[in-house]
Amino acid sequence: ALEKKVKSKLGEKVGLPCCHEIESSDSLHNYRVYWQKNTMEVVLAYAEGKEISKDKRYMNRAEMDDRNFTLWISPVEILDNGPYQCVVQHLRSSQNPSVVCDETVTLFVTADFSKPNITTRVTEISCESTEMVVTCSSYGGFPKPEISGTLNNESVVWNVSWVSESSLSPYSVTGTLQLNVTKDVSFTCSVESNGFTKSTSLLLKKTNDCVVPVVPPSYNVITASIIIIIIFLLAITLAARYLSRHVCSRCCKPQDSVEEGVKESTKTPMSSKVTSETSSV
Repeated sequence: ALEKKVKSKLGEKVGLPCCHEIESSDSLHNYRVYWQKNTMEVVLAYAEGKEISKDKRYMNRAEMDDRNFTLWISPVEILDNGPYQCVVQHLRSSQNPSVVCDETVTLFVTADFSKPNITTRVTEISCESTEMVVTCSSYGGFPKPEISGTLNNESVVWNVSWVSESSLSPYSVTGTLQLNVTKDVSFTCSVESNGFTKSTSLLLKKTNDCVVPVVPPSYNVITASIIIIIIFLLAITLAARYLSRHVCSRCCKPQDSVEEGVKESTKTPMSSKVTSETSSV
């Protein structure tokens, strides 16, 4: 038997193809058709052009094309997921019907997951980093999903949990992750199921509520600073005294020479006077 695969979303209409089509010169009255699920449950059956059986779960949801035997199901439910078998017999002789078709087709039912919701909870803050727990959740989808994430385009590993009432019920999925954020980063969470993916992105920011305490200078630093200031002031004082003495010494020398010249000029007439007085005696 050949196997085919058909995908359908929850609530849509889907057609499962059979492996035989009646020629225009032939009639449905010459056939028996059985559509079975999981090889045991009879979905519906036709014989000599009439419907002879239908599962109650498919009442008002399933019908068959009377030319190519396609099984139409609408609306699709998650419980419809699984393999179906189409068996066609030609009634050349009612006592010895011949099988002209026996084919299996597998229906994969999918349900869209909700857009992933990302939440964060800060656990610790320091000046260098922010510790946080990131949670990504989605619900209402089928089949069982995979959850993935990226941090600045680099993959991260989730701690994942799934919730479902049964293997044929919608799933809820939650992933948690502990992060040490040292700078603002772009974070993406994706939920993938049977080839369908939904993603959500969020900018994770490093908390900047960090106040660096002002540390007072130590006793040794204060003492050293005072000593340096005193030495600086003493150096300025000594330099000022030296410069003032040096300037005064240079300024006083010309004045002394003038005084000596005055004294000499004063002494000379007195000598002349004594000489003249001596001569007159």
